[in-house]
Amino acid sequence: MRAVSLAIVLLVVRVLGPAAHEMPAGLWSVPAFLWHDAAVVLFFALFEFNCRQHTRLVMAGYAVIAVYAVANIPIERALWSPLTWPMWRAAGGPLADSIRHYASWSNAGLVIIGLTSILAAPFLDRRIPPRPVLAGIAICALLGPAAAARVDTQGRERNAWTALVSSVMPRTVMVTAPRDWRATDQSSPPAEDLAWLRGTAAGRNIVLISLESTAAGYLGLYGSREDVAPNLSRLAQNAVVFDNAYAVYPESIKGLFSILCSRPPAVDMSADRYASVSCPSIAAELGSRGYRTALFHSGRFGYLGMEAVVQGRGYGVLADAGDIGGVHDSSFGIDEPSTIAAILRWIDAGSAERPFFVTYLPIAGHHPYETPSRGPFPDHDEFGRYRNALHYGDAALGDLIHGLQARGLDQRTLWIILGDHGEAFGQHEGNYGHTFHLFDENVRVPFVVAAPGLLAHAIRDRRVVSLLDTAPTVLDLLGVPAPRQYEGSSMLDGRPRRALFFTDYSLMLAGLRDGPRKIISDLRSGRSRWFDVEHDPAEKVDLAARHPEETRRYARLLAEWVAVTRADRRR
Repeated sequence: MRAVSLAIVLLVVRVLGPAAHEMPAGLWSVPAFLWHDAAVVLFFALFEFNCRQHTRLVMAGYAVIAVYAVANIPIERALWSPLTWPMWRAAGGPLADSIRHYASWSNAGLVIIGLTSILAAPFLDRRIPPRPVLAGIAICALLGPAAAARVDTQGRERNAWTALVSSVMPRTVMVTAPRDWRATDQSSPPAEDLAWLRGTAAGRNIVLISLESTAAGYLGLYGSREDVAPNLSRLAQNAVVFDNAYAVYPESIKGLFSILCSRPPAVDMSADRYASVSCPSIAAELGSRGYRTALFHSGRFGYLGMEAVVQGRGYGVLADAGDIGGVHDSSFGIDEPSTIAAILRWIDAGSAERPFFVTYLPIAGHHPYETPSRGPFPDHDEFGRYRNALHYGDAALGDLIHGLQARGLDQRTLWIILGDHGEAFGQHEGNYGHTFHLFDENVRVPFVVAAPGLLAHAIRDRRVVSLLDTAPTVLDLLGVPAPRQYEGSSMLDGRPRRALFFTDYSLMLAGLRDGPRKIISDLRSGRSRWFDVEHDPAEKVDLAARHPEETRRYARLLAEWVAVTRADRRR
């Protein structure tokens, strides 16, 4: 019976893929982790029974289900998640470099073992009585939901097919009336008085830089022993440095929408649909006040639908790797010095009487962390290559700073430098890259406001802020009122605020930072984690069991925020 053969193959896949990672022991763990496999086998058994006269159709179905499951083995080992539909959307084009990075002999060997099991299983199942096996599988499927309520599987009960199907199906959550989601009732330590900065940058040129995959914790400016970004650190000596800034979404493209438009993206809404979402972007607002506007990207606008986010947003010039050209080329883009040279040429071509607003999106820092030359840090592992990539990107920042100084523009320029999201290297179980989780290594980012000649020394501000606040903060510094549609607020406002964030690439997670509290809620399973990041910055001690009522209240708020955001974007 091919259903038994499929059960054998899925068990092999489970051993070679997710089971390679640590799993909690206990009787409930077996059905908790295997019930999705059991459900797929039962579904196929039903299909096989109804199509028992069509042997070729049954064999074709067996082959398709089994081969796709085997193909996901390297994915699950590397990312702790099978391919979901959002991951499939991101798997082509510029991501070829990252995918090729995992085309190793060891992964090829695992796939060969899996394919061999597909061929061998039909011979083995002839010796296995199907009825008791299917009865055991049915029991596992029935016990699965109850077992999953007792064991935190972190989504690893999903197999290649259930992960794909569940990510395509619409995720329904309660929709409530909008409210001020970021308002907090938590007392906070006195914040720096930044109100005096309002309007002080009026008439200045503005440079907005969104650093690729740059988590705050890896920078010397934020306490790292080795400084991968010395130029940023020097610029911050006369700047406001926000210690607790959070991305809204740990991915570049939809995160950029939140920066430019001061509105969060929506759950389950691909970036290519944002062309229909109107907003008074920061570029459009400045353009209407006489600014020349341009966006330069060392990568490619074709990546994950970025065109829909940047086109029609008020930029007079949009230039990516294809427009700029470069000395060093890859699927992700070009070398950063070529982009800096293009920015400086654009500045030189404009009238000195007219201020400019330029947005620079470097690609340095993106996996697989390639750089044209060796960096100062050991590069025997991914973290070393990553730090070298950040250092390479910081050198480009230094070139831009020196370029403006050589033109006598440094005292007339406002710098806004932030990270688009972070990058994880296994600080938490299964957390690699940036899109899958919401720990601080994923979403806490640098945020620096520098105005040479205006600030005599560095100001460290510990209030919680969001990248949603970027556009209103820039306008406030210029003395310009923010549009009513903005959902962020100026960082010069001393009111304490929450920061909210979510990800839907694999699991459906939403989180917030509220004073010292950090909540991460799995909207699919209903589980939440509660961290005191002031005393536990590594987020290792889950305090949810100590604060059950507060945890449930925050989880409800996050579910409502995600639902309202999705409903609002789709109107």
